Amino acid sequence: MPEVLMFQSTVLMVVLLIAVVVKAFAFINALLWPAAAYDAAGKLTKNAWVAILGVGLAAQIILITGSPLNLIHLIASIAALVYVLDVRPALRSLTRR
Repeated sequence: MPEVLMFQSTVLMVVLLIAVVVKAFAFINALLWPAAAYDAAGKLTKNAWVAILGVGLAAQIILITGSPLNLIHLIASIAALVYVLDVRPALRSLTRR
């Protein structure tokens, strides 16, 4: 039984670390784009994305020992994934030639 609990806690820790990395990447990337690019891509404003991703990252760091299935973690993870999979490609497409 202790082996199962050790495996479970290891998996949860790996999931939490991946979530922190994704949220940090999304937050830092959101800071790098100019505000006009968000408007040109038809997305939320830069300030909105930075606020959403920053609060999500801060909550993740503060609640790092919590379960990745915590509602706050899930909402912040979904927001980061939406940014990485939808907003970031739209912003990048503005600079491709």
